[in-house]
Amino acid sequence: MERLIGVDWEKMFLPNTPLLEIFLRGSIMYLALFTLLRVILKRESGGVGITDLLVIVLIADAAQNGMADDYTAIPDGLLLVATILFWSHTLNWLGYRFPRFEPLIHPQPLPLIKDGEFLHEQMREELLTESELATQLRHRGIEDPSEVKAAYMEGDGRVSVIDKHGNNSSTPDRKI
Repeated sequence: MERLIGVDWEKMFLPNTPLLEIFLRGSIMYLALFTLLRVILKRESGGVGITDLLVIVLIADAAQNGMADDYTAIPDGLLLVATILFWSHTLNWLGYRFPRFEPLIHPQPLPLIKDGEFLHEQMREELLTESELATQLRHRGIEDPSEVKAAYMEGDGRVSVIDKHGNNSSTPDRKI
């Protein structure tokens, strides 16, 4: 029973590794990641796409291996991070260089509204309710969906809207 409710406070709060070593490991990994990201992933976008989010999550997991000495050495963590960045760059390059790969890397826009009518089947694909889509329209100053010529869920998760007057709007910082 002691094993189930007993808390080892010393193990929880006292580091097993010297604080200077933790600082140095964290500093080296941070600066190495910063350099790798600046050199390889120069592309800037208005929002974080799913592939970018995946890279961030995988890098965080891989970098943790190099920062915590319980797991592995710093070069092992750096090699894993470099491998993740290599594949991210390679997939983006394949999507750019070979049109056949482009839909796999960068999904096509999904129509959500056409001529003021909600396209419920496509909305169901994205688990998007009418009220959520109406909220996105209001963010763009459109109160009535009948004012919308077309609305799309872009490949990066943003909603773009073309009103009946031909004005196009999207929110680069908001995703659904």
